[in-house]
Amino acid sequence: MPRASASATATSRPLRIWRLARVGMHLLQGAATVALVFPLIAPARRRRLKQRWAAGLLRALNIRLQARGVQIAPGCLLVANHISWVDIFVINAVAPSAFVSKDDVRAWPLIGWLAERNDTIFLRRGHRREAHRVSEAVGEALASGQTVAVFPEGTTTEGHGVRHFHAALLQPAIDAGQPIQPMALCYCLPDGTYCGAPAYAGETSFGESLRAILGQREITAVLHAMPPLPAGIGTRRELADAAHRRIAAQVRASYAGSGGGAAEERSHEPAPAEAGVQPG
Repeated sequence: MPRASASATATSRPLRIWRLARVGMHLLQGAATVALVFPLIAPARRRRLKQRWAAGLLRALNIRLQARGVQIAPGCLLVANHISWVDIFVINAVAPSAFVSKDDVRAWPLIGWLAERNDTIFLRRGHRREAHRVSEAVGEALASGQTVAVFPEGTTTEGHGVRHFHAALLQPAIDAGQPIQPMALCYCLPDGTYCGAPAYAGETSFGESLRAILGQREITAVLHAMPPLPAGIGTRRELADAAHRRIAAQVRASYAGSGGGAAEERSHEPAPAEAGVQPG
């Protein structure tokens, strides 16, 4: 599918500059919180602040979040399709998580620094025993009750299809006996049609992706959580295939205008009774 028509959705230059300034200020506020507040507070409080900060970044980008489907199972392995660098903030706004990310992100100005101090598990490709180290780190996080998110495609896509899943990323959940919860990510225009602006795929640079997002009047990020898959119901390949089928079907349904059928939109803000714990 082509990217949205610029003539139909483009914003004015002053508005784009204003949005960019808001994003920059929000990043600086996040850096100050991580540097000065995080060392003094408990992990549960850090997760709540991370959730609110991620939601604030989406607002600064003028991305409206719709969380659909079932609640997130606490301490699960979240498995999602991968479209954009924005995916991390969409998921964190719903369920604060540790992420497995390629090591390149560590070098990104400010964002890499924030990622490194927010439970990101970096994967260095081409290094011997790296997969084993990452698997151990994910397993330890799950065993401690932390939610971990992975993108088994191993790369970003344009968003209107789902590539093959690498099953090895699911092994830590099987070893820890924790559920695997599929999540489908889609980015749409207000009328529900496909929006390619957030896509960070191919030769697209981070700057190009950011400019494309800022140039849209409004983007809707739809995150549809499906029922968890118990870790003991099959091999990692069988679980990966089951998660892939569910996510791919939901992506197709979302862009077909069904929005996931009868599934209701749910709030991504923590309920008052859940203050201090992860949502779900």
